[in-house]
Amino acid sequence: MNRRAGLTAAAVTGFQVGLGIVATRFVVDQAGPVSLAFFRYSLAFLCLLPVALKVAPWPFARRDILPVVLIGTVQCGLVIVFLNIALQHIPSARASLIFATFPLLTMILSVLSGKEIFSARVAFSVILTIVGVALALGEKVTTTAAADAGWIGDLAAFAAAFSGAACSIFYRPYLERYPTVSVGALAMLASVVFLALAAIPEGLFEAWPEFTNIGWLAVLFIGISSGSGYFLWLFALRNAGPTEVTIYLGLSPVTAALGGAVLLGEVPGVPTFAGLVLVIAGLWLASRSTVRKSGPDLA
Repeated sequence: MNRRAGLTAAAVTGFQVGLGIVATRFVVDQAGPVSLAFFRYSLAFLCLLPVALKVAPWPFARRDILPVVLIGTVQCGLVIVFLNIALQHIPSARASLIFATFPLLTMILSVLSGKEIFSARVAFSVILTIVGVALALGEKVTTTAAADAGWIGDLAAFAAAFSGAACSIFYRPYLERYPTVSVGALAMLASVVFLALAAIPEGLFEAWPEFTNIGWLAVLFIGISSGSGYFLWLFALRNAGPTEVTIYLGLSPVTAALGGAVLLGEVPGVPTFAGLVLVIAGLWLASRSTVRKSGPDLA
């Protein structure tokens, strides 16, 4: 197991997710949110497919196909739907903060399932990154929900974080049995099918989306980035503990804030940089701890 390589891959994924958020802002008003996710993961699947076919055309045992399909559907499909529901009821910053509990939920589920041993240092580093994300998002976190049904948005954002955390744990046995890119391609294909069905109410198949030239470039970037990022994410989960990996998602909202400043003219304030310091401190603490439980199932 190359833990350092896994954590490096996790860090790169955190940055990619943040840049993907910035790129999405260019095109989010040019297509429905689920339709945009469909194009995003369709391109990502097309990026992974040639490599997967070259590595191993079809390595899966019949008993493992359905679990990988279900995990991929939840990780790349259902999580997106939950987040979209959340954003219909609460501000994006508030949804982002709730979703930032992802590594905390991963740690709790990992400990309860016996996959990791509880570590006070890792727990503190997780909380530190969540506080850092809250600072980076600033006052928008406390903005009142747009409607009385704001609790629905809170619950949906939490469901997205919980679903993603569970998938991060359940992936591991299949990543040990099969090539990472093969697992990623099958999971991505499952999510594309799910998103195609979910996007029908948005009129996905009624008319071709009218993206601008810059919009198409943004979609292309998001798709390619998602394909490579998903591979790196699975690689990280294969080589490091799930809590260690998911904590690096704390880099994404900070990266989005800084990327928005450079590319969109959204000037960050002092809290953003203070949040970045806390996130980096949390990641540093986490990187110095080994929380994975020894045993053949986690070798």
